Amino acid sequence: MIGFLRGVIAACKAADSSRKNTPSYWLTLDVQGVGYDIQITASTANKLPLVGEETQIFTHLIVREDQMTLFGFATLAERELFRQLINVSGIGTQVGLALLNSLGIQDLVKAIVSGNTRVLSLTPGVGTKTAERLALELKTKLADWRLAQVGVTSSVGSVVSVAVQEEVEMTLLALGYTPTEISNALNAIASLPILAKTQDIEAWIKEAIAWLSR
Repeated sequence: MIGFLRGVIAACKAADSSRKNTPSYWLTLDVQGVGYDIQITASTANKLPLVGEETQIFTHLIVREDQMTLFGFATLAERELFRQLINVSGIGTQVGLALLNSLGIQDLVKAIVSGNTRVLSLTPGVGTKTAERLALELKTKLADWRLAQVGVTSSVGSVVSVAVQEEVEMTLLALGYTPTEISNALNAIASLPILAKTQDIEAWIKEAIAWLSR
């Protein structure tokens, strides 16, 4: 309903001022004279400009019987991953925010794709069983999504293994990139000397994101 908001920062304060290192903040954004209260992660709050300056926040609206809550994210990819997280059974909005805040988007996706439940369970509110369910459901969803997309294919098979290519593709899908963008990126970076014959997944993801961000 509300894809993003662009306005002047009126205020930004911790959601629970009585707790130190709270993972959640309330951002009040003045959009043409209307103040929107948006819940954001501490990591997003740290990236904001100063009060009185303009910013843009991607948003997700939750509507319940007794309230409406806007959640805000610095990037489109972060919002899309949040939406996937809260669709997993047992993952509410606050746990979703905590996961994004404690791990960051790239480390979170990496933990999900690799099934690293130990890393996932380090987030407050995420027990071992929840971490296992999160990794299983989202990894399966990303894998199915990848196979269903025409265009998530590239000519890098002679450079890296199929397993590495699949993990890179699923990570980029989770970050919000389209199948066509991913295919173009992998084909473009396959000839880079720094990636020649390397099986380092993080190196491929880093170079792909750098190419996609140009």
